[in-house]
Amino acid sequence: MSVIRAFIALDLTPEIRGRLDKVEAKLKDGLAGVPIRWAPGSNIHLTLKFLGDVSLSNLDVLRRVIQAESARHPKFEISVGGLGAFPSVHRPRVIWAGVEAPAELASLQNGIELELERLGYAREERDFSPHLTLGRVARNASPQEVRSIGNVVANSKVGFLGAATLGEVHLYKSDLNPTGAVYTKLFTAPLA
Repeated sequence: MSVIRAFIALDLTPEIRGRLDKVEAKLKDGLAGVPIRWAPGSNIHLTLKFLGDVSLSNLDVLRRVIQAESARHPKFEISVGGLGAFPSVHRPRVIWAGVEAPAELASLQNGIELELERLGYAREERDFSPHLTLGRVARNASPQEVRSIGNVVANSKVGFLGAATLGEVHLYKSDLNPTGAVYTKLFTAPLA
């Protein structure tokens, strides 16, 4: 049985990705030498559901579920801006840019979550918190490096980076390589 790593996401506009690249470049300057895996701009997306390992034989079922759920939800506009860290700036593991969105985004994400739970995919334990991952702090980062990351994130002022109307949901395959993840779009489902 062949499996792939997969996730469901919404794409950003090239303009917003370009602005996120500039934010990342400034952060990299302030955190030179600190072990962080930065996401290339082309890989930054709004994740709705990380699926993990998916059997290739399940792709048709996933496609039908995503298409049906996407057709139930209208297009909506998001705003991107701000900077933060999970679980907090005092203990950063993930550095993110913020997303403001109407209730339609949470409704779409919850609908996908419920339908996939029925298929046996584990429900995410944490509440959905829309964000754009810019970088992940390496597990071997020292306590001093972690404090430094938190200070840089807390003291970086990132304002409004743009707005975009999102109208498509995508299923991506993720291949992990030594140089980072390579994402391949497997299919797209339009929103209503």
